[in-house]
Amino acid sequence: MRLVILPNSDDVAEFACDLFARQLLEKPNSILGLATGSSPTTLYKKLIERQQGGDISFSKVTSFNLDEYVGLNGEHTQSYRHFMNEQLFDHIDIDKGRTFVPNGVAKDPNEECKRYEEMIALAGGVDLQLLGIGINGHIGFNEPLSSLSSRTRVKTLTKSTIEANSRFFGPDERQPTDSMTMGIGTILDAKQVVLLATGAHKAEAVRGCVEGAVTASCPASALQLHQHAIVVVDEAAAELLSMKDYAIWAETRHIAMEQM
Repeated sequence: MRLVILPNSDDVAEFACDLFARQLLEKPNSILGLATGSSPTTLYKKLIERQQGGDISFSKVTSFNLDEYVGLNGEHTQSYRHFMNEQLFDHIDIDKGRTFVPNGVAKDPNEECKRYEEMIALAGGVDLQLLGIGINGHIGFNEPLSSLSSRTRVKTLTKSTIEANSRFFGPDERQPTDSMTMGIGTILDAKQVVLLATGAHKAEAVRGCVEGAVTASCPASALQLHQHAIVVVDEAAAELLSMKDYAIWAETRHIAMEQM
C-alpha cells in the first residue's frame, strides 16, 4: 500500500486527478470504477476542467459505479445515477450508454447485483477504482462485518451510515436503508485502487485502514492486501497515524525514483 499525505483536500484531489489523467492517456478505453459522496466531488471538477481544456478524453471510457440505493430510480435527486450525471457525466465527453450504475428499482435486487458483477467481468475488470471511506471504515456500502471476499450484493446500511447520509434527504423524504454495492472482493479485483480521505473526522477510519489489522470490522483495511492500492489523505485525516513521518519520507523516495 502506498500512502500519500498532502497538505489539504485540494491537493488530494489534484493528486487523484493526475492519476486518472495518466490512466486515460495510457489507455483511452479504460474501465473506471467510480464513487459518490463528498470525497470525489473536487476530483470530478478537476477532471471536467481537464477534459474541457482538451488535456484528456472520456470518449472511449466505460465506467462502473460502486453502489446505489435500493428503491431509488435514476431520476431521483438522491440517487447515485443522478449524482454522477450532475457531478461528472453531463459535463464530459463520455458515452452515457457506457456508464453503469446498479438499477435501484430492479424487480429483483439480488439478480441485479449478479448481473452487475457479470457485466464488470465481461468488460474485462476495472483498471482504476476510486474509493472514499466512511467514518466506520466502510468502502462502497460494505459496512463493518462485510466479508472480505464479498461480491456485488444487497447490503443493509448501518445506523451511523444512514445518519451520516440523512443530510441529503428532506424531512418528509423516505431515506433508503439498503443498497446494492460492489463487494470487497470485487473492489480488490481492480488492477489499481485509489482511496481518498480528507478531514479530521476521517482520521480514525484512515488509521484502521492503513495501520490496523486486516479485519471485517474495518472493511477498508482489506486494501492492505492489494498490490497496487494508493491511499491519499490530507494532514487532518492523517493526524492519528503513528507512521506518518515514515510515510512522508517514503513518498519523497518514491517521487525521486520516478524522476530517475
